[in-house]
Amino acid sequence: MAEKKKGGLKELSPITIYKNLPKTNCKECGQENCMAFATKIVNREVDLEACKPLLKPENAKQYAILKELLKPAVKEVTIGIGDKAKKIGGKLVMYRHEFTYKNPTAIAIDVTDEMPESEVVSRVQKTDNFSYEYIGNTLKLDLIAVRSTSDNADKFKACVKKVSETTQLPLILVTLNPAIAEAGLMAAPKARPLLYAATTTNWKEMAELAIMYDAPLVASAPNDLNALISLAKTLQEYGVKDIVLDPGTFANDGLADTLNNFTMLRRAATKGGEELAGLPLLGIPMVAWANKGDLADDLVKWRESYIASMLITRFADAIILHSNDGWNLLPTVVLRQNIYTDPRKPVAVEPGLKVFGTPDENSPVMFTSNFALTFYTVASDIESSKTNAYLIVVDAEGAAIDAGVAGRKLTAEKIADAIKASGIENKVKHRKIISPGKASRISGEIEELSGWKVLVGPRDSSEIAKYIIDKWQP
Repeated sequence: MAEKKKGGLKELSPITIYKNLPKTNCKECGQENCMAFATKIVNREVDLEACKPLLKPENAKQYAILKELLKPAVKEVTIGIGDKAKKIGGKLVMYRHEFTYKNPTAIAIDVTDEMPESEVVSRVQKTDNFSYEYIGNTLKLDLIAVRSTSDNADKFKACVKKVSETTQLPLILVTLNPAIAEAGLMAAPKARPLLYAATTTNWKEMAELAIMYDAPLVASAPNDLNALISLAKTLQEYGVKDIVLDPGTFANDGLADTLNNFTMLRRAATKGGEELAGLPLLGIPMVAWANKGDLADDLVKWRESYIASMLITRFADAIILHSNDGWNLLPTVVLRQNIYTDPRKPVAVEPGLKVFGTPDENSPVMFTSNFALTFYTVASDIESSKTNAYLIVVDAEGAAIDAGVAGRKLTAEKIADAIKASGIENKVKHRKIISPGKASRISGEIEELSGWKVLVGPRDSSEIAKYIIDKWQP
């Protein structure tokens, strides 16, 4: 079957992929055979490079064919080098429900070359150390944007040097002056920073710097998509390999134009197949500070946060923020995490026996489903109550308790099997298990199948500690 387009995404059959594979069935990719590997490739569950025979010189033609077939609508661009390098773009589709989004929006925090060195170091370290645990994922920030506000090459060079000595996070060098940009590049010549920005007036000098230092380059034409596409084409033809588009970010009355421009570019790439529109998009929510007016700083921070949230949902592949307060970064990174999960798969944790504190043979035993939000909520409530307990996480295919019971994904049979598989019978001398209140209607079935007495616990895990104190008896 030949590939076809639907909503901008090439619909490939496994046969199309299989025809261009070496067909050795060597299993080096971790799959049983080449057809199984082809199926995984079509679903974007494995990388093409996992097929080692395909990377041999004699298969170069087939590899090139497959790379072209699998090419995303939005080109992937790498900023930085090494383990901390950040990939942006690489999107296959316009909307998340069509196919899983790839490469979460990169978030940069800015510093300027007019800040005291101690403030620069403090902001960089705070960005580097930002970390928040959210349903099993560690949420981090990605980039440092070094801005030239002094218009002084020596100051900018010194600032870039200090930042690069302080962190391994990739950099964005922000200046429209090619001479100052070059000074920054000289301070970190092999760091592969994102260079901001080429415009219709400075494009040639910026392009030469990008080529010389092998750096990705931002093309900027605020609120003029025709000029932006023309500029990207000019840069491409001049020899710049990696280009990022900045269609302009505007606060207040310009917000509608901002979102429209981002949307039109992404639509042109994914629905219309326009290659020049199919480049990563950069948004700059920190423009909220340029339009601060008489607003208090806290209100500006919230304005910056909601612009950031809008841009993340409207296709920005990277954004630059000024505020680095945890309370206003948190909603941004959580939203990003929620958008960049796989809509085809529930967010689930590994089933099995979890141990809290130092339980003994008389400690309570509970069960819950493996839906990540349910598990981490229950786990947090048990930990905060300092309860010594065992928790059996049952494979409910990522469903919550009530949905799992209603949809027959959390059944008495699964729970009985999980009790047996956990080995809990060798750890406690009693045979009592506390059920979530929302699973009470299958408690009788659980007792019959497992031989354990089921105690119906609270409907809300925040009441677990009180329940244990009031009602638990081994």
